[in-house]
Amino acid sequence: MAPAEPNAIPFRLKGEIPVFEEEREGWKGYIEWELYPEKKKQVEEILKQYDFPDPPEFQLVPLPKTNPIFTGERFKQYHYATGLGHLVDTSWKYVLKEKAADMTHVLQFPYNGEPPGDRLVSTEITRNEDFFVRNHGGVPEIDPEKFYLDIEGLVNNPKRLTLADLQNEELFPRQTNVVSLQCSGTRRLEQIHQYPGDGDELINAPWAEGAIGAARWTGVSLKKVIKYCGGLKDGAMHVELFGADTYFKKGKVYNYVVSVPWRKVKINEVLLAWEMNGEPLPKLHGFPLRAVVFGYIGARSCKWLYKIRGIKDPSEAPVQRKEYLYYTPQIGKQNAMYSNGFSIQDMPVSSAIISPKDMDVITHDGKIKLKGWAYSGGGHWPIRVEVSPDGGAIWYEVPTENMSTKYYYAWRLWEIDLPLDPEGWLEFCVRTWDNALNTQPTYVRSAWNWDLHVTSSCHRIKIYSVNRSKPATAARLKALEEKGLSITPITKPLALELETDEQYEASMNEQRGREPLE
Repeated sequence: MAPAEPNAIPFRLKGEIPVFEEEREGWKGYIEWELYPEKKKQVEEILKQYDFPDPPEFQLVPLPKTNPIFTGERFKQYHYATGLGHLVDTSWKYVLKEKAADMTHVLQFPYNGEPPGDRLVSTEITRNEDFFVRNHGGVPEIDPEKFYLDIEGLVNNPKRLTLADLQNEELFPRQTNVVSLQCSGTRRLEQIHQYPGDGDELINAPWAEGAIGAARWTGVSLKKVIKYCGGLKDGAMHVELFGADTYFKKGKVYNYVVSVPWRKVKINEVLLAWEMNGEPLPKLHGFPLRAVVFGYIGARSCKWLYKIRGIKDPSEAPVQRKEYLYYTPQIGKQNAMYSNGFSIQDMPVSSAIISPKDMDVITHDGKIKLKGWAYSGGGHWPIRVEVSPDGGAIWYEVPTENMSTKYYYAWRLWEIDLPLDPEGWLEFCVRTWDNALNTQPTYVRSAWNWDLHVTSSCHRIKIYSVNRSKPATAARLKALEEKGLSITPITKPLALELETDEQYEASMNEQRGREPLE
């Protein structure tokens, strides 16, 4: 393959720009691939003509100190080669329009981004502009007046429903739930830093702690829609969800397709949502209609939903069958197969310290404030959060009054004023217990897997403690202040003497010198 970004060779088109007609009027950027094998084959042949950039190395070397961290040059060129380059610009247009200016752009295209940590934990319902985005392709622009949803496959009465139909409360009771969505890549950086794994910059994007959020979603339960269609038939046990975005994988093209089991649908835990926090869905989050699957990995909450099918078994589409797999620690590049990892569905208990940040220097008076989030999926919720200042030997419980509202399907934010006497480098960690007494593995190594999914181990940060309540420390800080100097960065040598000769002599006398008596 050709050099990876940032040294990727600029794209050069071979021949004329291919043209793939958009499938529906008012659905700009939506190309139907799944119904047309010949069209998919045509794309395969086009892609074979090119030497696309190699995936960038980001695990064995430091991450670029840029924002975007990665531009997605490889994926951009897939789109340029197939005549879909306009989706690259459209996606970024909506990032600039809908997202906060200081988002961390993990991948520019397809867009993946997370908010600054301080705002992430500032409100229990995440603002739309701060909600993380994890996209697999470009952003279709769909006219809500031209939108419709097909319900087909193993259902008794297939139907086509408009957005107005779905929003008609005489047909479907409206449902609103506070639900957290979490990418399985949340906190992946911890695995990367200690034990690198698969290195696809899209599937294995280097997320920090911000690929999670909670929103108030409004829509209709998928169960009600299936019931309106006469229910499932012929032993159907799963429901397949189709997204209008275009997705490239290993030289092939697809629409984004996943599935959820009927057992999840029938307890009203799959919502067809058109509203996010009281507003129409943002374009980046699947406007005009998306699925929200409660407690599951975010990948199942299909955006730009255009078709639903009743099926007997889990979807054969690559996102369901070949991705988001959890392997044992002895599975890796040498022996990984699609069949020897299990499919990630329910999200496990997890948590993170958002403030302070790793490697911070904290000056305090014997207490420091920590803030973070805690979550458990699969119908569980966080009951207790504990923080340790010594790597996990002694734990302090976060007072329940310092935890946010308890929701059945969402995270809880927490904070604690932690008593702290020692100085110097300390390792803080956090763990959460849910209502089923599930908690987190102690170390990253326990949770490592080849695809670097679901970093559910205790989140750990190192901080440098400067305890102002200690007389010697208070005196040093005062001396620095009088000279207009700072204690940070701690690596910068002090520009003043550590003590006077008189102080040294007095101290040596107290210690009875450095040498033994005999």
